Amino acid sequence: MRIHISLSPNTEILPFDYQHFLTGTFHKWTGENTVHDDVSLYSIGWLDGGAPNKTGINFPRGAAWFISSWDDELLRQIISGAMKDPDTFCGMKVTEIKIQQTPEFDGRTRFAVSGPVLIRKYETNPKGDHLLFDNPESGFYLTETLKRKLLKAGLNHECSVSFDTSYSKAKTKLVKINNISNRASMCPVIVEGDPEAVKFAWNVGVGHCTGSAFGALR
Repeated sequence: MRIHISLSPNTEILPFDYQHFLTGTFHKWTGENTVHDDVSLYSIGWLDGGAPNKTGINFPRGAAWFISSWDDELLRQIISGAMKDPDTFCGMKVTEIKIQQTPEFDGRTRFAVSGPVLIRKYETNPKGDHLLFDNPESGFYLTETLKRKLLKAGLNHECSVSFDTSYSKAKTKLVKINNISNRASMCPVIVEGDPEAVKFAWNVGVGHCTGSAFGALR
């Protein structure tokens, strides 16, 4: 399931690396929970509607934001938290929340991404090497990450995930969260396998740190 959140215009300019505001608001609304872990069965999209300038990003007409989760109860908890406390960040407030049920997908679906896709490889570097869209190993690690999330959810579906290498406008983006810089890929992905696995990916996102606003799928 996915919730679409409408926010009022900002009164303070947002920094370019505003993603920690999103995760902070998410955890404020969820309150005490068990989702503060390293395998997130949810994904947090980036804000739409911004007008960047030299110092940051403004949202003169407000912003559109979405959060998705395999666990519908988590999203109901977020809705309840947002209704009780609609303040978010930089003067923006929740003005509306709409619920979208998980769509039906076939066994092969191409998704655009809301936030860049982060992939870390830990075999030779304990801090993690960042793999980008043009790395031939990226599909293996995208697939393994989704399979690990499926197992955590108690599901057993065949799946594979890869970047759409035919996309000519793929690029990378450096995102800093908690003073840690992460190089990630802005590139559509292709999810193949059982339709239920594709639905699962739409909810939980792809790659690492989907709970920190990486890898949410449109």
